[in-house]
Amino acid sequence: MTDIRVRFAPSPTGMFHVGSARAALFNWALAEQSGGRFILRIEDTDATRNRPEWTEGIISALAWIGISGDNPIFEGPYFQSAFEPQHREAVAKLLADGKAYHCDCTREQVQARTGSEHKGYDGFCRDRGLSAGAVRFRTPDEGATVVDDVIRGRVEFPNDAQEDFVIARSDGSPLYVLANAVDDITQRITHVIRGEEHLPNAARQELLWPALGARPPVWAHTPVIVNEQRKKLSKRRDKVALESYRDEGYLPEAMVNYLMLLGWGPGGDREIMPWSEMVPLFRLENVIPSNAFFDEKKLRAFNGEYIRALPLATFVARCEPWLEPSWDRETFAKVAELAQTRIAVLSEITANVDFLFLEEPVFDQASWDKAMKASALEILSGYLDRLEKVNMDPESLKTALEEVGAEHGLKLGKAQAPVRVAITGRTVGLPLFESIEVLGRERSMDRLRAAIARLEG
Repeated sequence: MTDIRVRFAPSPTGMFHVGSARAALFNWALAEQSGGRFILRIEDTDATRNRPEWTEGIISALAWIGISGDNPIFEGPYFQSAFEPQHREAVAKLLADGKAYHCDCTREQVQARTGSEHKGYDGFCRDRGLSAGAVRFRTPDEGATVVDDVIRGRVEFPNDAQEDFVIARSDGSPLYVLANAVDDITQRITHVIRGEEHLPNAARQELLWPALGARPPVWAHTPVIVNEQRKKLSKRRDKVALESYRDEGYLPEAMVNYLMLLGWGPGGDREIMPWSEMVPLFRLENVIPSNAFFDEKKLRAFNGEYIRALPLATFVARCEPWLEPSWDRETFAKVAELAQTRIAVLSEITANVDFLFLEEPVFDQASWDKAMKASALEILSGYLDRLEKVNMDPESLKTALEEVGAEHGLKLGKAQAPVRVAITGRTVGLPLFESIEVLGRERSMDRLRAAIARLEG
């Protein structure tokens, strides 16, 4: 299997779709397990999308999920525009061999002849012998074109339902269907793994490859990724950009693990699995063709598992981008272990620890309204008195608040609600008494006084 060559050929769009990331990973896994090659080819022939920063975005997103030139199986990036001479040569060959022909029909003329805007091209120019115009490929009139798909099995496309499709514009520039086939042939691609939406293209390319003197590749069309409503993920409606998950603080290893399970599984009940263990188990034939549900809640749970598994020093380093430059790293290190068990994405670290570094906590109004009721003023005042002389260790701080709560007929859970909001600004976060210990006696007392003044005011 050492001669396997797969390609990933995205078009620059300004963002990197999670579905594209899944396709890239499936290709990468096959290349890695077989000792083959992964070819990155940028489909850059659309001038409106040919922006260097968008190409850099693709390369950056791939590198984030572990696909980069740091691995010797990686080739590229190549650019489709660089293969234009081969594209034009292929069109000329197909014309010379009688497998393609020029056509000058407009859409309106075709509709006038067929009587319907829904019917395909009627083959009007097949035998007119034109020397100019768009170029159409001559499809067979009878039988069926068969795509043997590793994931979907045998898929037949009746030839009488396939129109003579355009492979080049009247100016000679190729269309995607031809350029893609020529590029794959030129780069000796053996396996094409891509989304289900490209399956109709496979029927056309199944005709083009042998017409150009090459054997078609192994086809594998991955299942559609859908949202909660079981609708195909859409960038207009859904959160689909890989970059948005990266910027929110998802770990690349968690994202890779989750994306690999969209349509495929390693077998058994185990789902959390590092890349090194998934690759030997991955099989294209075990990918399920039915739609794959992108469950962000499950991804979030995966990410939380990966965060909790990080060595503490690594966790601290991973949190660095979400910490303000002015925040003291030594202080953060004191609570990092507590925070590590309480966040599911790295960006949540800010709300969990900012109270330690700000002069005043950022009060969440809903938390304030919920906690500062009934005996909140008495609880805060009583705890302030005790905090002045209690030992600054979590157990002593807890006992002091239990005593204050008991004086007002409240259990610890009720008594600590106003204190937590006064100290941290929120009803949820790090363990309260460890937080007070790190914050220190004087700063904690100042916050209790400020909350009391706010209540009295």
